[in-house]
Amino acid sequence: MIFEFYGKKLLKVSVPLILSSSIWTIQHFVDRMFVSWYSVKALAAVLPASFLNLTTTSIFIGTAYFVNTFVAQYYGAKKYEKIGEIVWQGLYWALIGGIFHLFLIPFAPEIFKIFGHEKEVLHYETIYFQIVCTGAFAAIGSASVSSFFSGQGKTKIVLFVSFLQTSLNLILDYILIFGKFGFPQMGIKGAGIATVISGYISLLIYLILFFDRNNRIFGTLNFKLNVEIFKRLLKYGVPNGIQFFLDIFVWTIFLLVIGRQGVIPLSSSNIAFNINTIAFMPMLGIGTGVSILVGQYIGREEPEIGEKITYIGFWITFIYMCSIALSYVVFPEFYIKFFKPKVYTADFNKVKDLTIILLKFVAFYSIFDTMNVIFLSGLRGAGDTKFIMFVFVLSSIFIFLVPLYICTFIFNHGIFVSWTIATLYVILIGFIFFIRFHKGNWKKMKIIERSVFI
Repeated sequence: MIFEFYGKKLLKVSVPLILSSSIWTIQHFVDRMFVSWYSVKALAAVLPASFLNLTTTSIFIGTAYFVNTFVAQYYGAKKYEKIGEIVWQGLYWALIGGIFHLFLIPFAPEIFKIFGHEKEVLHYETIYFQIVCTGAFAAIGSASVSSFFSGQGKTKIVLFVSFLQTSLNLILDYILIFGKFGFPQMGIKGAGIATVISGYISLLIYLILFFDRNNRIFGTLNFKLNVEIFKRLLKYGVPNGIQFFLDIFVWTIFLLVIGRQGVIPLSSSNIAFNINTIAFMPMLGIGTGVSILVGQYIGREEPEIGEKITYIGFWITFIYMCSIALSYVVFPEFYIKFFKPKVYTADFNKVKDLTIILLKFVAFYSIFDTMNVIFLSGLRGAGDTKFIMFVFVLSSIFIFLVPLYICTFIFNHGIFVSWTIATLYVILIGFIFFIRFHKGNWKKMKIIERSVFI
């Protein structure tokens, strides 16, 4: 009965987020599929450039997304008047992040030269990165404003906006990448422009819906900069942002290091990662649902219910992930065929054969990644962001990057050793977050103590 009741409650919040994450996955999957049809070298460039952009925006987005936890705890504590104010603090943070990314644009060519990729790949990487940097404010701002709805459990609104954004992005992708309806063929440049335009329209829709809410109850027009609340957002949100940064940074470095081994290993790794998002993003949707409900029950001072919901979320995602991992091993070509270029070359045959092997790594570590996503989400919902940051700092350096450097640059090991290191990294941090959550210290945490706001 407990599993059924709280399982339904979790799924009610999570299913729109799962669908939203899946829509986001489809957007990026099709986006990169279109790019692969345009050029194999463009495909080799788009994921490193995207990951680098995610790396540079991650601290800002991770901090803005922590507005979600504030909203959840305020909502659980019935302090509704504080909800609009914290969203505005997130928007001011987004403005800082947007300006920072405009300053990054001139340095893009030099950044990618460091990693020694082929000249044409480097050219594509630079173009795509410079374009998507102009959309940083929209991405960060959407993270904050969407939290107004998701933190209250109103996740259908997030699904609605995600659907509109993805639909627009894919239409623009088709038009701009291949030059349809009178537009010039822009290739990877068109993919970047489509992403930026759809991102700003998404933010505009969120803002319209946000202002349409009841200002008297939620304070949606309380737009002044509140220094104390802004500082509190940074206190808990920046560690969350650093965790986002490190999580993306290590995988960006991983791909850039793989890129030194040639276009075939890099293209295969890109495809394997894209396929992995099919499984990962729905799992992230449940994780976000866990974080929201833990935050709400912390606000209500009922952390034990949040604990039950987290374990329910773990078992749901574990069963799901096992089935997806099995399909990676048994039916790898089903996934790979979507990346087949219009002109099938010997190079793509090599990419396909290597990707089939890499998907076995993905299948194995994905099962353990359920612990990472779900238990980390439970801890985040309580505000345990400093511990999460601490784990990512140490593990990123000593479990991932240092071994990767030693094996790749000193001993010149190939792609399989690199992927083995990545797999062990995912497994280790999954167990760390499980142990932390199981110990239960997070139950005593609360980020909205009354004494802070009086």
